[in-house]
Amino acid sequence: QVQLVESGGGLVQTGGSLRLSCAASGRPFSTYGMGWFRQAPGKEREFVAAISWNGGSTYYADSVKGRFTISRDNAKNTVYLQMNSLKPEDTAVYYCAVNPLGRVGVVVKEYAYWGQGTQVTVSS
Repeated sequence: QVQLVESGGGLVQTGGSLRLSCAASGRPFSTYGMGWFRQAPGKEREFVAAISWNGGSTYYADSVKGRFTISRDNAKNTVYLQMNSLKPEDTAVYYCAVNPLGRVGVVVKEYAYWGQGTQVTVSS
């Protein structure tokens, strides 16, 4: 079992930045791939970014490429999502999740454990 706790969400103006953190506890964090997803009201949960177990591979949704950066610190059991140039359409609840396969994954079903989410609101 893995427990995930996200933090760092909040209200920011268009063009602003936020850094989300996801702290993991439980089974060895360093063997897992990690991902960030988001869900806006009335919409499906969608992929945002993912990183492999050692940080060697990353992948981004087209909508955030060039603005968001995913990273991880295995010594701290934490994954981050740096979000720059935020837009109103980035408003959503952001979730981190564990991919037990250790790789970069873009589909929800690859992820076994999920955090409770953190709200990001971008005002226009």
